[in-house]
Amino acid sequence: MFATQEQFSAAKADLEGQLAAASALANKAFESIAQLVDLNVSTAKASLEQSAATTQQLLSVKDVQEFFALSASQTQPNAEKALAYGRSVAGIASTTQAEFAEAAKAQFAEATRKVNALVDGVAKYAPAGSEGAIALWKSAISNAHAGYEQLGKNAKQAADALEENLEKVVKQFSQTAEQAASRAKK
Repeated sequence: MFATQEQFSAAKADLEGQLAAASALANKAFESIAQLVDLNVSTAKASLEQSAATTQQLLSVKDVQEFFALSASQTQPNAEKALAYGRSVAGIASTTQAEFAEAAKAQFAEATRKVNALVDGVAKYAPAGSEGAIALWKSAISNAHAGYEQLGKNAKQAADALEENLEKVVKQFSQTAEQAASRAKK
């Protein structure tokens, strides 16, 4: 199966490296899930506490106008809490995506390095006249690497655009909530 002890050691080291990378990614995934669970638990707890307090306030109102004014006054704080929650989720997702992308980039770079080394090794023992095929192979590897880098850049641009759009939505939503609260006070 393996021609030399060196090849066996190299294959073993590759497997250990891949296992370590997979383990690191799994740990990061679990950390992100734990962060989301913690966020959801704390958000649910705060929401229940706020709902109880708001219900008590609503039950103590004396007339309909006071009821609507109190209800409207809750719009902006609730909107801000929802937006803060969305930002937190987006932050966790963004951090996790960035770390996964970095790990994938490192793995792809290592795989490209190994394939290039293999091609160079094959080229040493290739028969005369096979230079064109070797050059084509190297070109294909280079093109695949460039395509992967472009895909990474496109993914980053998409993530940046999503974050920018989220900020715009947050701003518009906040403005709308402020307008609604000020109209309710009148």
